Amino acid sequence: MEVIARARYLRISPFKARIVARLVKGKKVDEALGILAFTNKKFARMLSKVIRSALANAEHNTGLDVDRLWVKNVIVDQGPMWKRWRPRAMGRATMIRKRTSHVTVILEERR
Repeated sequence: MEVIARARYLRISPFKARIVARLVKGKKVDEALGILAFTNKKFARMLSKVIRSALANAEHNTGLDVDRLWVKNVIVDQGPMWKRWRPRAMGRATMIRKRTSHVTVILEERR
């Protein structure tokens, strides 16, 4: 059985988030949380919160055994961009795109 948790509008670029997401895909949940605890990236803390949320969903909503769960997939999609303007030389302006991400974590029980 699959359990899903989502976090939307996270203030990090999807490109940077996918680097960390690849580290935990296919790992057991406790091993994935251990990897994220020692990963020196901003998204590691965000992803561990989403995995813990999926873990709580599995335990509370479906009554699955927490020790047999593993990270089936971590999907990082692009959210809306915040557009800001920065003044440049000779009266010009440059657009700054502040990217956001939507993260979906799928846990599955292995027998």
